[in-house]
Amino acid sequence: MTPKLNRRKFLAASTAVAAVTIIPRHVLGGAGNVAPSEKLTMALIGCGTQGLTELVRMLPVPDIQLVAVCDPNKDSDDYIEWGKGSVRRTIATGLGKPQWRESTKGAPGGRDVGREIIELYYGDKSPAGTFKGCAAYTDFRELLEKANGIDAVKIMTPDHLHATVAIAAMKKGKHVLLHKPLANRVQEARLVIETARKTKVATHFIPADSGAQVGVAAKWIRDGAIGTLREVHNWSNRPVWPQYATIPTDTPPVPKDFGWDLWLGPSLDRPYHPHYTHAVFRGWYEFGGGPVADMGHYSLWRVFAELGLDAPFAVQSTPSHVCTIVDHVSTKIKNDYSFPMACTIRFKFAAKADRPAVDLFWYDGGMKPPTPPEVEEDNSELAAEGMMFVGDKGKILAGFLCDNPRLIPERKNREFQTTPAAAAPARAAAASTPDWVKAFKGGQPTSGNFLLAGPISEAFNLGAISLRLGGRKLLWDAANMKVTNLPAANQYLAREYRKGWELTL
Repeated sequence: MTPKLNRRKFLAASTAVAAVTIIPRHVLGGAGNVAPSEKLTMALIGCGTQGLTELVRMLPVPDIQLVAVCDPNKDSDDYIEWGKGSVRRTIATGLGKPQWRESTKGAPGGRDVGREIIELYYGDKSPAGTFKGCAAYTDFRELLEKANGIDAVKIMTPDHLHATVAIAAMKKGKHVLLHKPLANRVQEARLVIETARKTKVATHFIPADSGAQVGVAAKWIRDGAIGTLREVHNWSNRPVWPQYATIPTDTPPVPKDFGWDLWLGPSLDRPYHPHYTHAVFRGWYEFGGGPVADMGHYSLWRVFAELGLDAPFAVQSTPSHVCTIVDHVSTKIKNDYSFPMACTIRFKFAAKADRPAVDLFWYDGGMKPPTPPEVEEDNSELAAEGMMFVGDKGKILAGFLCDNPRLIPERKNREFQTTPAAAAPARAAAASTPDWVKAFKGGQPTSGNFLLAGPISEAFNLGAISLRLGGRKLLWDAANMKVTNLPAANQYLAREYRKGWELTL
């Protein structure tokens, strides 16, 4: 924890920047409240669609105080959302102000929006009804340099900035709460993990909070419900954003008050285009991690943990492709810059302890595994998203996050539910204080601390490389961080950095 004196100095500095500050009652402590000396002071880095919707869920946590925000965009309504007006409504509901920005044409985002949300929320809790104590930064490096009283940061930037911002924050002694992925390059993910190990700050990877029901399926597997586990299948309806088949050639102007250079961060210079930014970044190998990084972390983090999976020793994919007409000839577009519209990826994991080898299959873009006979017996079909565990004596079918696992067919599930093995582990009561808050205050590391994120990070980044190479099989030597059967693949393990943005321990 940062000494209290430093925190008070920082809060005073924030007050100077934002004029008169009226401290809300809950910040001052008192009955039922957390004393200021026990609060974590936090900054939100990344005020886009996801960053702001998660911000309104963070604000009610009594153990934290949001004191700063950062984003290269100032304030605009051109963000991408998954339902018209959904972002504004989520924020308005969280603030308890249904009319908040109701005249906004699109989805709001930017650092000034983040600051407004924080000050409105805390203002409603203050005796005077106003609060002006949140600093706003354009450059995360400036925030980390000037905001000495911040204990922790939450990083909600595009994927290509995750490692850069997380490493910088950890080197400044800040605890880090990070959205997925850890990084969209194998080498960067390793640097993030090693920096966490070296700096010894507390860290938490947000996907670890999902998929609790995987534990139920894992218990049944350990109890022999489906015999020896051979395969895990996970399919998603992503992408729900465009994955452009060609690089844009037009050069629209950079929007007002948008720091394109800062948004690029470590990536090489290129002309601005809206096809790169605001949620659609996920579709580009340079800026995103594709559907598997977007959703696979949520559904499969617990699978990696429960099965004790290390990095895969082999990865192979099957990407879709797109054609165009060139000089009256139908031609396949050669594409090593954007993720395919749909794909499957097969990850092969070696045996470990008493667990035999297992294969993990990922599907996206509408792809699903073949409908198993057990589902046909029930006169049913696979849902648009789901998970299936395949053993040599049976199968477990569940929702995408392993919700409501059940044996298939239904007759087998009915029989199984009468056995002692079917008893699900008791669910722990919901904690009033998140585990990451406890860890950031000096408690035990969470089940999502960065030191545990190596295998899943390497798997998904290797999957992206296989897709980038048109579906080539990769044999992975994790000990030496090298693809052994295809030397050309190794160039994609690391990023080509802009000068001055290189990452080191």
